[in-house]
Amino acid sequence: MKKRILTGDRPTSPLHLGHLIGSLQNRVKLQREYDTFILLADVQAMTDHFATPQKVRENVLEVALDYLAVGLDPDLCRFVVQSQIPEIAELTVFYLNLVTVSHLRQNPTVKTEIQQKGFGDSVPAGFFVYPVSQAADITAFGAHLVPVGNDQLPMIEQTREIVRRFNSLYAPVLTEPQELLSAFPRLPGLDGHHKMSKSLGNAIFLKDSADEVRRKVMGMYTDPHHLRVEDPGQVAGNPVFTYLDAFDPDVVGVQALKDHYARGGLGDVKVKKHLVEVLENVLAPIRERRLEYVQDMEAVRTIVREGTQQGRAVAAQTMQAAREAMGLNYFG
Repeated sequence: MKKRILTGDRPTSPLHLGHLIGSLQNRVKLQREYDTFILLADVQAMTDHFATPQKVRENVLEVALDYLAVGLDPDLCRFVVQSQIPEIAELTVFYLNLVTVSHLRQNPTVKTEIQQKGFGDSVPAGFFVYPVSQAADITAFGAHLVPVGNDQLPMIEQTREIVRRFNSLYAPVLTEPQELLSAFPRLPGLDGHHKMSKSLGNAIFLKDSADEVRRKVMGMYTDPHHLRVEDPGQVAGNPVFTYLDAFDPDVVGVQALKDHYARGGLGDVKVKKHLVEVLENVLAPIRERRLEYVQDMEAVRTIVREGTQQGRAVAAQTMQAAREAMGLNYFG
């Protein structure tokens, strides 16, 4: 029997190059090896987009289109809309009894995100407890593995702690997950200072046209001290070279570019034009497949609906086992 993976994204915008290198390419490889569920985490998205639910609703299918475009196969993995799985909400309520406010407050990922979002003392309760909701996501599907970056490791440990406490208090019915670390670090945004994000305006989206990609790349941050072509340039921390490391298969060629740039004589424009070509080789087939799926959105809706139904069947089994473990199976 295949081990099971749960992964997913918050549908707050279409997906971008950071998602591609950070998770999507790996999911495509893993989908044949593992029983894969991919969560369209609209409930989690609502924790800080509660005032704009239409934005979340619209992006559920946008993200599903990106999944299909990069090669995720609905015959091999299920796309599941989080809000349509009430068992996740029920598990979250029970898990909240197994965690303290103090422990949640000390979660380093949550602390960082609260600071980044500028909540101050006005943190929505839903956002504050979302690590518990994530634990419910993972355990509802009985996931053995959860692909994550280093910044999400505290979330996985929180889930393991909840699972251990539940299994110890009631009965060993929940699966304890392990992390599956991403091989590539987080991709910086076009500004070179922050992670890639639509809200920061520093992202290249998978659905961007060739002209949009060119415009964005040519405006990328590079070494601010590399004023003349003949000047030596800084490679470390230069996002143009970070992107080439991520997407150019010619490792030897990239190293030659780095060496040339570092000793001087190679201009930013030339390097950026090369990056445009590299990215177009990556994005053109994705863009083409996406446009094909856009022509039949009813088929896309069917894929998401059927995946969600299959996901709910699995979550219902987990919930039934959890209720029995807690003695809440009143009516047999």
